[in-house]
Amino acid sequence: MCGIVGYIGEEQAAPMLLEGLGKLEYRGYDSAGVAVHNESGLHVVKAKGRLAVLEGILDQGEKLPGRVGIGHTRWATHGAPSDVNSHPQVSDGGLFAVVHNGIIENYLELKNHLKRRGVAFASDTDTEVVAQLLEYYYQGDVLDAIRQAIQRVEGSYALGVICAHCPEKVFAVRKDSPLIVGLGQGENFIASDVTAVLSHTRTICRLNDQEIAVLEQDGVRFYDRDLEPVEKTPEQVEWDVAAAEKSGYEHFMLKEIFEQPEALRKTISPRIRDGRVSLDGISLTREQIEGLSRVYIVACGTSYHVGAVAKYAFEKLLRLPIETDVASEFRYRDPVMDERSLVIIISQSGETADTLAALREAKRQGARTLAIVNVVGSTIANEADDVLYTWAGPEIAVASTKAYSTQLAVVYLIALYMAQELEALPPQELEASLKALEALPDQAEQCLSHKETIQYFASQYFNAKDIYFIGRNVDYAASLEASLKLKEISYIHSEAYTAGELKHGPISLIEEGTLVVAICTCRRLFDKMMSNIREVKARGAVVLGITTEDLRERLAQETDCQFCVPATLDFMLPSMSILPLQLFAYYAAGMKGCDIDKPRNLAKSVTVE
Repeated sequence: MCGIVGYIGEEQAAPMLLEGLGKLEYRGYDSAGVAVHNESGLHVVKAKGRLAVLEGILDQGEKLPGRVGIGHTRWATHGAPSDVNSHPQVSDGGLFAVVHNGIIENYLELKNHLKRRGVAFASDTDTEVVAQLLEYYYQGDVLDAIRQAIQRVEGSYALGVICAHCPEKVFAVRKDSPLIVGLGQGENFIASDVTAVLSHTRTICRLNDQEIAVLEQDGVRFYDRDLEPVEKTPEQVEWDVAAAEKSGYEHFMLKEIFEQPEALRKTISPRIRDGRVSLDGISLTREQIEGLSRVYIVACGTSYHVGAVAKYAFEKLLRLPIETDVASEFRYRDPVMDERSLVIIISQSGETADTLAALREAKRQGARTLAIVNVVGSTIANEADDVLYTWAGPEIAVASTKAYSTQLAVVYLIALYMAQELEALPPQELEASLKALEALPDQAEQCLSHKETIQYFASQYFNAKDIYFIGRNVDYAASLEASLKLKEISYIHSEAYTAGELKHGPISLIEEGTLVVAICTCRRLFDKMMSNIREVKARGAVVLGITTEDLRERLAQETDCQFCVPATLDFMLPSMSILPLQLFAYYAAGMKGCDIDKPRNLAKSVTVE
């Protein structure tokens, strides 16, 4: 997802904008640009490539004076990465400069409408339509031009706007894409993520859909889509800028892998009290749970893989029908829901476009919704009937690690809470499950302390062309995430297969020297996995086995290398087995010289379809 920053204050804007954009580099982008207003007018500088290219052109901002400006890192959707297609986009007459996150779905219709009226377009972007619309509607009142423009555009947007006729203001408006306002002393900011402003202020306001902010040096005013004033209550960001820094680690991803034990403690500990699960005021009663006919778990990417694990946990503990679905498919397949359905929505950012659309479809059909998110005040958190936060802290690397672990922990908590309310487990079994859950942070610490074994193994296979992950039951669910992590950051072709399906096609891919990673932590399915390992070994595969210590000796008879993780309850095993495989992906990518925190073509938060 693209990054937006905006500044107005006593300092020079360009250095502030570049600093903020640097904090947003993790989001994924292919070009960058800034627009600054000074005594000689509106000036735009932008460049294809990394932010360092723009910084070089601007001499770190020194070459572009002015105390009002907006900046952007673009992830191309409409039009190839280029200087012309980079943001900010400027209107035909040069009155407006606009930065935009999201997708304007009816941009072609609007573009043709404006072209018929003599407006000349310079780029292939949907964003330029917004700049042109603003100038088209402008009659001396920028707010009214914004009001008219947002009535015409369809889709998602977070917009930062400056106008040549209003040199002392920055304007912002959003719909379905995140945008915050940072409140400082003698200065104010806009940003698509709080990390961009944390070094200057921890006081923010979150814009709701179709709310407009007008920033001046000494204050900020808010309006709704009809230009009626809106009162906003500022909030304080609890974590500080140090949480978004590398703290001596070479990459954010490695830091976040090793932050998982503490993130798990923060997620789990406050929610287990006196031997029972307590879920932050979630109002699901026993009667409501008993009335459920089905539970849907809907998410994208890594969060979907959390759902894949959750299906096993929920069905085992609750004996309730569970469907796990990719959000982009769920919203279009006309799912059958009613007031007896519970839809669990999982999203790290709380802004994922397809997941948000799935949430809204569920609510439209009368289903109860429960969101698992990391970002307080995000759109999904605000719109769901109930929300549980993962308390993972900021996750900067594009490839998610601690979000996955903490989302899994919340899934276990929900499953055990529902089982507790239904009295579906004998008291001693519930007690054992809660103790196992509370032990996960220490076990994760223990597992990560043996990183050298995985680092060495990665050094042997980082040049592999293809790597396959196999497993059964929750081990298969974990293999999906392990495969995704590897392909995301190392660009090695990787696939995950349920081991029982090997003979139905995938085994044809195995040849001499092919690396197969076999996750074998489920004791009751261990013998079947051994048979599957023998099958790939017979075709020449090299096999890395992930198992628990009590199964290591048996696994060693059939595999080339083994890594042991702490034993826990079956449905919690993915919380352990994923850890060495996150490290494997990290070290393999590092040895290949990949840009680990900012892998190509990927974005941290996907707020477009």
